[in-house]
Amino acid sequence: MELELRHLRVLCAVADAGSVGRAAADLGYSQPAVSTQLRRIEGHFGEPLFERGPTGVRPTSYGVEVVAQARDVLARAAAIGRRAAPGPTAERRTLRVAATNSPMLVGMMAGLRVRLPDVSLAVSSVYASSRIVELLEEGSVDAAIAADYPGRELEHSEAVAHRGIVTEPNFVALPARHPLAHRAQIALAELAEESWFLTPDDGAGWPGVFHTACAAAGFTPSAVHEFLGDRQELQRMIAEGLGVAVVQATTRPIAQVVVKPLIGTPLWCRYVLAWRRDAVTEATADALSQSATAAYRELVGQSPHLRTWAARTWNVSGA
Repeated sequence: MELELRHLRVLCAVADAGSVGRAAADLGYSQPAVSTQLRRIEGHFGEPLFERGPTGVRPTSYGVEVVAQARDVLARAAAIGRRAAPGPTAERRTLRVAATNSPMLVGMMAGLRVRLPDVSLAVSSVYASSRIVELLEEGSVDAAIAADYPGRELEHSEAVAHRGIVTEPNFVALPARHPLAHRAQIALAELAEESWFLTPDDGAGWPGVFHTACAAAGFTPSAVHEFLGDRQELQRMIAEGLGVAVVQATTRPIAQVVVKPLIGTPLWCRYVLAWRRDAVTEATADALSQSATAAYRELVGQSPHLRTWAARTWNVSGA
């Protein structure tokens, strides 16, 4: 099979939708046709690009790389023949961006300064993803990074569009002197007696998905501390043995803390790029998406525990 732009669009649509069926609807194709096309594309690359599950599909570590490159190729193809608007004194535009608690924000903004040099950036930190959707609907921000969870995808009106950036596993952070710290993976049930640091309700499904996973593992957390603050402060409290925490897979632990994957990966989080259709052009959306994906890839490169997990889970070297 010779790879064509239409194949890349299928890959990006599946990654954005998190489901072959939803991707088919977005593309205007039948689900069997997209499933067949996806199998042919994966055959071309020689390994799976998506992990199939009961709630949909999510890119493998190799799939994240391929989708990122596919978006770049599509953006470059769309830009062929474009000319800059005439006039050297065009007014500098401001892009208003909101972001939830995500370590990729810094890298994304740095990438945007390179990809959109004529655009000023105004960034707002907004914890609750539900509030981010409200701000987009109101027209108070133009674009945002939000979070949702498999089976609890964010809902918005037709005025807003979105793309999935990455669906990543949640890991657990615990003291380096913890009895389980030497293990490669830890079962959630083994932490049943621990005190937990949890961030507050984000309006998108957290901490409900955590409590659901605990119930499936056969326990209810005995003690919960609600915490929304500095990540380093959280790690210092974990290092002191005050509790453990569910953390992002790209978390870089301090010396007295270890970050471990959970057996069976009971918790996942998807980061989503969303924007107002009337405020953000397709080219700007592509720049946002490329910057966010590149920032995440850089974080993966700094996270040996995530690369090790990915290689073991998908039998893929690197991340």
